[in-house]
Amino acid sequence: MIKVVLIEDDLMVQEVNRQFVDQVNGFQVIGTANNGAQGLEMIRELKPDLALVDVYMPDLDGLETLTKIRTEAHKVDIIAVTAASDRETVRSFIQNGAYDYIVKPFKFERIKKSLENYRAFRIQLLEKENVSQAELDVIFLKLETAKSGGHEDNETLPKGLNQLTLDKITEYLSSCSQLLSAEEVAEGVGLARVTVRRYLDFLEKCGKVELDIYYGGIGRPINKYLYKGRSSSRLN
Repeated sequence: MIKVVLIEDDLMVQEVNRQFVDQVNGFQVIGTANNGAQGLEMIRELKPDLALVDVYMPDLDGLETLTKIRTEAHKVDIIAVTAASDRETVRSFIQNGAYDYIVKPFKFERIKKSLENYRAFRIQLLEKENVSQAELDVIFLKLETAKSGGHEDNETLPKGLNQLTLDKITEYLSSCSQLLSAEEVAEGVGLARVTVRRYLDFLEKCGKVELDIYYGGIGRPINKYLYKGRSSSRLN
């Protein structure tokens, strides 16, 4: 569970943000602060993974709060959620290591996408000691292979994976609303199961697909996959 602190002086906006965050799987709001000074104290005490920070606040504005967080070397990531859209403020937040910058007013889908990207980012960095260029590209360039239809240079993929094959599997997954096993995907795209499994593992590590493990009857559990952004009834 990713622990989140909200630093927002508008109580109505604070409550909306709390509800939004709590709707995203894997995130939990563990504290709310009405100004930057309170927020800084909360970060010192609760040690959250992520803080959503407004800019215009009394007792330390958002940028001053972020500067102090970095000066004190707190291991917390920052997403700015603010009405401030001027170039210098945006640039200052980025220079101080903000993961994302969301301008008010915004829809739930925007913050949901930001949190899902952040969750994938954490998973990729926490699961392994070394990260491949392809995984870094997903983090920093936020590549959307299926949507772009582009064929990136194969050198950005792990050894043995092919971009055309990856596109084919991604396109098939994105067209299906049900959870699929590697065998079912293999049948759908006309490839060997062992080959498809390698691509599914890569897509799961990159945060492009969700993995569910099904336990039923005798034998090994079955891994099933669902493309992110699709909804499905999950019956175990």
